[in-house]
Amino acid sequence: MSGHSKWATTKHKKAAIDAKRGKLFAKLIKNIEVAARAGGGDPAGNPTLYDAIQKAKKSSVPNDNIDRAVKRGSGAEAGGADYQTIMYEVYGAQGVAMLVECLTDNRNRAAMEVRTVVTRNGGTMADPGSVSRLFHRKGVVLVPMEQEGREVSEDDVLEASLEAGVEDVNDLGDSFEVLSEATDVVEVRTALQAAGIDYDSAEVQFVPDLQLPLDKDGAAKVFRLVDALEDLDDVQNVFANFDVSDDVMAELDAS
Repeated sequence: MSGHSKWATTKHKKAAIDAKRGKLFAKLIKNIEVAARAGGGDPAGNPTLYDAIQKAKKSSVPNDNIDRAVKRGSGAEAGGADYQTIMYEVYGAQGVAMLVECLTDNRNRAAMEVRTVVTRNGGTMADPGSVSRLFHRKGVVLVPMEQEGREVSEDDVLEASLEAGVEDVNDLGDSFEVLSEATDVVEVRTALQAAGIDYDSAEVQFVPDLQLPLDKDGAAKVFRLVDALEDLDDVQNVFANFDVSDDVMAELDAS
């Protein structure tokens, strides 16, 4: 497995725990508001909003919360915040590069909180451009293997999405990660749907060009930093370029 898919597997499992903490709900609601503000409140004419709603529903966000977020974002209801996207570049243990994506209505607060967490957890803030050059924007669609009583195979996914621009399919254990150019993500997702294949999320992410293998000590430190960053209300996503092998994961789980 590539390091990215190992990382994605870990994130996927962690998301279920985050959902219980309510953190994930808040981030998904924010995504919906921003998408509705940018492209209008009609999911049929706003694919980004459609996918933000789909991801929220898959994570069991109540429909009421989703509807209100759409209304706030589109201006149909008062109370929507003017969120800005800010990207911070960070180095963690053993030279791991991280892009920290924030959606915030207060740039100063976001900057201060990110810097504090990075410093406290052994990381350093990087110069602009030094980390981002190690990543490329890619379309990422997550497809669960188990779908309404049937098993979806890698061949099924490839056959459905090849002409839509799929570049790679990674096996994450209980789902497939389908990679494409950022501009093809809606086309890939639509092709999968047309073939009767359901998906959990479809979005543009920053995918690293190369992964750094970590030992147990490095992995523990990096996970701690990522967890602390993702715990911040203004942080929407953390993208990183590390690889943790099955053996190291097993060591971590045992300790």
